[in-house]
Amino acid sequence: LFAIFAFATCGGYSGELRLSVDCANKSESDLSIDIAFAYPFRLHQVNFEAPTCEGRRKETLALIGDFSSSAEFFVTIAVFAFLYSLAATVVYIFFQNKYRENNRGPLIDFIVTVVFSFLWLVSSSAWAKGLSDVKVATDPDEVLLLMSACKQQSNKCLPVRSPVMSSLNTSVVFGYLNFILWAGNIWFVFKETGWHSSGQRHAADTMEKQPSGYNQGGYNQDSYGPAGGYNQPGSYGQVGEYGQSQSYGQSGPTSFANQI
Repeated sequence: LFAIFAFATCGGYSGELRLSVDCANKSESDLSIDIAFAYPFRLHQVNFEAPTCEGRRKETLALIGDFSSSAEFFVTIAVFAFLYSLAATVVYIFFQNKYRENNRGPLIDFIVTVVFSFLWLVSSSAWAKGLSDVKVATDPDEVLLLMSACKQQSNKCLPVRSPVMSSLNTSVVFGYLNFILWAGNIWFVFKETGWHSSGQRHAADTMEKQPSGYNQGGYNQDSYGPAGGYNQPGSYGQVGEYGQSQSYGQSGPTSFANQI
C-alpha cells in the first residue's frame, strides 16, 4: 500500500501555472498564458507562447530543466517494491514449506529487503532534490524572467496561478515512509534465516556450559560437600563445647562402675 501511494502520487501528477503579460499596447497583451507540465518532468520539452509586446508577434519559449531521471527512478523503485511485496505475500501464504526449504527463501528475502531499503533511501533523497528543482523551474516569477516583454518596464507581467505541489510533497513523504518500513522489516526477515537460528544455538550452548562449570566450583565441593565445614561430622558432635559437656556427664558413672 505504501508503494502504491508513492508511485501514484508522483507518476500520476500533472500541474499548471498561469501568467499574465499586460503590454503598453493593450491589444498586444495576453492575460492568460497557461503552461501545463506533468510526470516525468522533462520541462525543457514544455513549450508555450508569450507576447513580445512588439506588434502581433509572439515568441515560443520552454521551461528550464530535465528532472525525469530522479522522478522515473523513484517511480521504478516503487513499482518493483509493490510487485515484490505482492509476490512475497503469495509465497508467505501459499508456499510456506517451499519458502523454508533449505533456508534459501529467507536468505533471498533478507537480501532483497536490505537492497530495497537502500534503494528507497537513495530514490527518495534523489526525488526530494528533484522536486525542489521542479518547484524552482515552475515558479511563475522565474518563468516570467524568460519572457522578453517582461524585461521592459512599460509592460506589466504578473503570476496569476501557481502549480499545486501537494501530491508531489506527499510522494516524498511516502518514499521515506517506505524506507522506514523496509528497514524495520530487515530484523523480522533476519529472524527467519539460518543465521539467526545458528546464533541462538550458539547462545544456548554457551549457557549450558556455564552451569556445568559452576557446579564444579567451590560452592558444591568446598563449602557444602563432604569436605566442607558444614558437613564435617566432627564439628559439633565431638570437638565442640556441647560434645565436651557430654563427656563430663559420662565420667561419673564410669568411675563408679570401676570402683564397684
